[in-house]
Amino acid sequence: MSGALKPTTINATFFEHNERSEGDTGAQGKKARKLFGKKGAAKPGKVYRDLDDENARHDDATPASTQPSTRRSSVTAVHEQQEASEKTGKASTTKGAGDVDKFDKDKIVLVRFEEGDPENPLNWSRPRKWLITFLLCMMTVMIGLSTTAYSSGIGSMVEEFHVANVVGQIGMMCFNGACAVAPLFLAPFCEMVGRREVYLSAYLCFTLIFLLLALAPNIGAALAARFLSGLFGCVGTILVGGTLADIWNTRDRGLPMSCFTFSAIFGTVAAPIYCGFIDQSIGWRWVEWVHMIANGVLLILEVFLLKETRGAKILLNRAKKLRKETGRNNIRAPIELENETIKDLLRTSCTRSIVLLFKEPTVLAFGLWIAYAWGITFLFLSAIPLCFQNNHGWSEGIGGLPYIALVVGCFIGFATSRWADSIYDRKRDENNGIPIPEYRLIGAMWFAWMMPAGLFIFSFTQYGFITPVAPIISLLLILHGIYHIFNATYNFTADAYPEVASSAIAGQGLLRNMFGGATPLFANQMFNGMGYQYAGLLLSLVASLAIPLPYVLFKYGETIRAKSKYASTDEDLEKERVQDGEDNERPTLPQEAQYTSSFV
Repeated sequence: MSGALKPTTINATFFEHNERSEGDTGAQGKKARKLFGKKGAAKPGKVYRDLDDENARHDDATPASTQPSTRRSSVTAVHEQQEASEKTGKASTTKGAGDVDKFDKDKIVLVRFEEGDPENPLNWSRPRKWLITFLLCMMTVMIGLSTTAYSSGIGSMVEEFHVANVVGQIGMMCFNGACAVAPLFLAPFCEMVGRREVYLSAYLCFTLIFLLLALAPNIGAALAARFLSGLFGCVGTILVGGTLADIWNTRDRGLPMSCFTFSAIFGTVAAPIYCGFIDQSIGWRWVEWVHMIANGVLLILEVFLLKETRGAKILLNRAKKLRKETGRNNIRAPIELENETIKDLLRTSCTRSIVLLFKEPTVLAFGLWIAYAWGITFLFLSAIPLCFQNNHGWSEGIGGLPYIALVVGCFIGFATSRWADSIYDRKRDENNGIPIPEYRLIGAMWFAWMMPAGLFIFSFTQYGFITPVAPIISLLLILHGIYHIFNATYNFTADAYPEVASSAIAGQGLLRNMFGGATPLFANQMFNGMGYQYAGLLLSLVASLAIPLPYVLFKYGETIRAKSKYASTDEDLEKERVQDGEDNERPTLPQEAQYTSSFV
C-alpha cells in the first residue's frame, strides 16, 4: 500500500485513507476502496485482515535492529509518535477550533490492543475473570428467581383483585414476551455504549420495578409491571454469553459457560421452593419485596465490581483519551470505522434473526426443540402445585417442595454436561484443534430422552394411592433432559454458525420465550380437562418426536453445513483454529457482536 506506515515502536496501525479514493484508479485508491467501500465505511471483518497483510509485508522489509525490544502500551506509543512528528515538523499536532491538518486528512491511526496488553479483557488475571463470571451468574440467578417467584403468588393476587386465575397467568406471558422481543432492540445499544452501562442501567430499572409490582393497585398495573420487568430483566441473559466470550478464550470458556447455563436454569426453577411459604405466611406482595431487597444488594456489588469487558468499547475510550491528550483527531478505534447508525444496527438485529430462523432448517429444528422444552418447564411451574395439592392434599408451601427435584436435576445436568464437554475437548484435540460442532450433541444424545421418559412416568404416577416419590423422581429426569437440550442447542448453533451465531440464537430465543410465556395460560385447563395422566402422556409423545434429532445431525451434520449459506465448513473451522490465538489480542469487532447469549 503506497505510503503505508507501521511504526515499529508503537502498537497503533497506520494506514492511508484517501478521501478521494472513489475516483482514484491507482493502487492506493483500489486499496482504500477495498478497505472502506465507496462510501468510506470500513467493511466489517476486512479491516484487520488487510491491515495485517500490510503490516506483515512491512515487518519483512524492516531491519531486525529496528524492531522494538520492549512492549509499550498504545497510549505511550502515540505520545512518542506525536513527539517525533513535532521534532521533524512533518505533521502538526496542534489543533485550533475546527482545524484539521494535512496528516489528519490523509491518514488514520488505528488503536489496537498489543500483545499482553493488560487492558485487554482476555489478558485479565483468572481471579478477575472469575469475579466477573460470578457476578454475572448471580445476576442471572436473581433474575431467574424473580421471573418465576411471581407464579407462587398468583392465587393470592387474583383472589385479592377478584379476577380469574388465567388473568394472573398472563403475567408470565408478559414477562416472557418482553424477553422474546427485547433482545432484538436492546442488543445494538451494546455497540454504542458498551456492556457495563447496559447491564447497570437495565438492572437498576429491573430492581425498581419490583416496587411497582409490590404496590400494584389492580391487575392491570401488575401485568404492566411484569412486562417492564421482562423488558429490563432480559439483560441478565442476553448479554452474559457475549461477556464471557469477551474475557475467556475459546479453550477456557467451557466451564464458565456451563456455570452460566446452570445459573439460568437453576434460577428459573428454584423460586417456588420458598416463595410458596412467603405467600402463605405474609402475602404475595412480600414475594416481590423480598426479591427487590435481594436484587438491590446485588446491584450495589455490580456497580462497584463489574467492569467493562467489551474490547471495542475499551479501545473507543482509549482513542477518545488519546485524541484529547494529543490533540490529534485522526486517532480512531476499530468500532469508529464501522460508520453504522443505530437504525442500521436495529434493522440488522431484527431481520437477520427471523431470516435465519426460517431459512436454516437446523436453526429452526433446534429452535422448536428448545421452545418445547422451555414450554414444558413453565407448564410444570404451574402444574406441579396443582397436581400435588389436589392428589395428596398438600398445603401451598409443602406443594412447592417437589421443585427441589428440578433443582437436583439441574445439578446432575451440570455434572453430566462437564463429562460431555470433556469428550468434545478430546475430539477437538484429536482433530488438530479444529472444533467439530457435531460433538456438541453428545450430551443430548445420551440424556435428552430423559425429558419424554420423565413426562411418561409423571403422567401415570398421578394417583393419590401412589407414593409421591415416583412423580418427584420423574421431575428430576425431566429437568435433566431439558438441561442437555439447552446445552446442545446453543453450543451446536454457536459452533456451526460462528459468523451469525448471535442472530441465530436470538431467533431461537424468540421461539423459546414465546412458548414459555404461552403454556402457563392453559396449564390448569389442560391438566384438569384431560386429566393428569393423559395430559402428561400427550406431552411425552410430542417430546418423543425430537429424540432422533441429535443423532441425525451427528451423522449428517457436516453434509448439511456444507450446503448451508450461513453455516461454517471444515475449512472455515480450520481458519478459526488458526486465528484463535490472534483473537486473544483483538477486540471483538462490531460486525457480529456477541451480545446474545445462550439464554436470549
